[in-house]
Amino acid sequence: MKRTILFLFAGLLATAFSACVVLSPKKYKALLAKQDSLSSGLEQAHLKGEYLEGLIARLKKDTTGLSATLNDLRGKYSEMDGNYAKLKNNSSTEISKLSQDLKKREQRLKEVEEILRKRDEATNQLKEKLQQALLGFTKSGLTVEIKNGKVYVSLMDKLLFPSGSIIIDEKGKLALTQLAGVLKEQPEINIAVEGHTDSQKITNLGQIKDNWDLSVLRSTSVVRYLTEVTKVEGVRMTATGKGEFQPLAPNTGADGRSKNRRIEIVLSPKLDELYNLIKQ
Repeated sequence: MKRTILFLFAGLLATAFSACVVLSPKKYKALLAKQDSLSSGLEQAHLKGEYLEGLIARLKKDTTGLSATLNDLRGKYSEMDGNYAKLKNNSSTEISKLSQDLKKREQRLKEVEEILRKRDEATNQLKEKLQQALLGFTKSGLTVEIKNGKVYVSLMDKLLFPSGSIIIDEKGKLALTQLAGVLKEQPEINIAVEGHTDSQKITNLGQIKDNWDLSVLRSTSVVRYLTEVTKVEGVRMTATGKGEFQPLAPNTGADGRSKNRRIEIVLSPKLDELYNLIKQ
């Protein structure tokens, strides 16, 4: 375009010079004005061309940057899509695993409930058998009751021992023999013998120093009679002394102290099946 304008301008000049002898001042001025206009237009065209070239360069640069950003976004999208697929797959696996664990726990809970139901049923049956076998001793201070899934046979000290003694009397031996008959029919029952006293201090009992001694020695006397005389398995037996520290009644009166002086035989079903289930 620049060359075309120069060519035209040169042609005009040649024409003007060739006819200079006939040009009037007015025409000459018009030609000069036209030359200035063409020069100005040429300069403006040149500037516009440079501007357009710069604009094109910037657009190319921006396009390159946008392409790079687009490729980066595509890569990130692909990565996110892959992570989502993995997460979805892992979630399905975890949900399936949790569902299986829940079913196992529900099954185990049912098994535990069944074992506890059988325990309660056996405990009630044992209580009934003991009440029938020991019916003749209820007026002498013997009671049978269920607490916390265990059978408690409570014998007041006057039913088993003379006052202040650790030697079982004949009436006590008869009661323990009746009790042993039921226990030997129930080999799945564990037996704990607990000795209890009132809060009064021990005096003039020889080697028995205090209520701890008295409670323990009376407990071991009962265990020894049950294992050695009535032949209840010793492996099932436990002897403990509780002293004065688990009273049934206040020790402020004779009746309360009499209730507190007792032997409690605690019978609990063996729960090996339940313990094994819990360990799994």
